[in-house]
Amino acid sequence: MREIVFLLNGERVELNGVPATRTLLDWLREDRGLTGTKEGCNEGDCGACTVMVSDGNGTRTLNSCILFLPQLHGKAVRTVEGVSGPDGSLHPVQKAMIRHHGSQCGFCTPGFVVSMACAHKNGKRDFDVQLAGNLCRCTGYAPIVRAAEDAASEPVPNWITEDCALPVAVTRSANGAASGLAPESADELAALYASHPDAVLVAGATDVGLTVTKALKEPERFLFLGGIQDLKAIDAGPKTVRIGAMATFSEVGDMIGDMHPDLGELIRRFGSVQVRNAATIGGNIANGSPVGDSPPALIALGTTLHLRRGNDRRDLPLEDFFLDYGVQDRAPGEFVEAVSFPRQADRLKCYKLSKRFDQDISAVCGCFNIRVQGGTVEEARIAFGGMAGIPKRARHVEDALSGKEWSEATIRAARDAWEKDFTPLTDLRASAAYRLEAARNLLTRAFLEDQGTETNVLEAAP
Repeated sequence: MREIVFLLNGERVELNGVPATRTLLDWLREDRGLTGTKEGCNEGDCGACTVMVSDGNGTRTLNSCILFLPQLHGKAVRTVEGVSGPDGSLHPVQKAMIRHHGSQCGFCTPGFVVSMACAHKNGKRDFDVQLAGNLCRCTGYAPIVRAAEDAASEPVPNWITEDCALPVAVTRSANGAASGLAPESADELAALYASHPDAVLVAGATDVGLTVTKALKEPERFLFLGGIQDLKAIDAGPKTVRIGAMATFSEVGDMIGDMHPDLGELIRRFGSVQVRNAATIGGNIANGSPVGDSPPALIALGTTLHLRRGNDRRDLPLEDFFLDYGVQDRAPGEFVEAVSFPRQADRLKCYKLSKRFDQDISAVCGCFNIRVQGGTVEEARIAFGGMAGIPKRARHVEDALSGKEWSEATIRAARDAWEKDFTPLTDLRASAAYRLEAARNLLTRAFLEDQGTETNVLEAAP
C-alpha cells in the first residue's frame, strides 16, 4: 500500500502499508485510541461516526465507517476530539450543547457535535437538513437544534479555519505518495483501468464501503478516484449541462436546484449530508441499482452518458446503459466520464415514495418531463426506479399521452399501458400491486400539480 499523508486534528500523520480497505473509523478507535467517534450502523446511516474533512474544496462532513484511509491523502481530518481547541477550549457548539441539555445517553452526541461544528464553519443554518444524517433516540432533536441555533452567530475558532489551508502543503510534501493506486487524471485512470479491468473503482465509497463492512468482501485491487480533478467539473452552459462523474451529489444539488427544483429536492432526500458529500453522480449510475434515485430524473431530462475505455470514447442515451438487473452496457476497463443533458425549460417533476421521508431507499421513484403546448402533449419522457430490475422509461405510457389532450381522461385511458411497461416485484419495501398503482397515481399527481393543485404532503393542508 502506498504512503498516505494527512492531518489529524492539526497533526501530520504518515501511514505506510495499511490495507486499502482499512476504514478511518476502525483506525481511529483501534490504532489511535480516539474512541469519541462511535460505531453505530457501520453503513453510513446513523451519523455516530461523523468526522470533518477539509481540503482545497472546503470542509464537509463524512461518515468515517465507510471512508477508507487512502481517500484521506492530502486532506485534513477533525474528529470530535479535535473540535475543541489544542488548549482544551470548547467549540461554541459544544458550549451550546451543554447549555441546552442536548445530550442524554451521549452515544450520538459526538456525531452531532461534529456535524454542528461543520455547519457552523460553513455558515449553514438549515439545521433540519444539516442534522438529518445524525440519528438520536434519547434526547430528541429540539434541544440539539436550539443549541445549533444558539451557536450560529459565534465566530469560527482559528483551529477550525486553519484546516483548509494546510492540506496543500501536506500533499506537496508527500513525495509522490499518489501512485498507481490513485490516478490523478482521467487519462491516467483510463490507462490504469484498461490494464487492470478487474480493479474496483472507489469514488465516494458509499456503495463499495458497504461491500467491505457488510458483505465482508475484500476486493484484490482498488483504484481511488478522489484526486481526479478533471472528472469533477460541472458546466451549466446555455445549451447543455455537463456533469463530471466525480461530482458529488452535494455539488450537483447546489447547481441543479435553480434549474430543476424537483430534482434539487430529490437530491436533498438522497441520503444524508454526509452521504451526499461523498456519493458521486457517476457512481450512482455505474452501480446499476434499480432503485438509484438519479437515473430516473436524468433519463427524463434526456441525458447522454459519456463512457471511456483507454483512448476510446462513446456516448449513449442513459436509458440504454441499463440492460438487466446488475448488467450494464459497459465493457471491462470502461468507466463513466460524465453525463450531459439539454438545457431546457423546467418541466421536470420528481416523486419519491419511501417508508421514511428523508434518507431512505425508494420503493418507487417516478420522474415526469411532459411538454404541453396548447393543451396537447407534445412530448413525454417518463422514467421510474423501483418498478423493474433496472431504471426504465415508460415508453408505452409516453406513447399513450403523446399527441393527446393533457387531461385526466387521457391519463385514465393510458391506465393499461403501465402493465406493458412494468412488471414490478414484491419485496420488503413494497408489493408489486402497490408499485403499479402508485406509478399510475403519480402521473395523476403530475397532472394535478401542473394545474396548480397543491400535492406536496409537507405543504398540503390536513
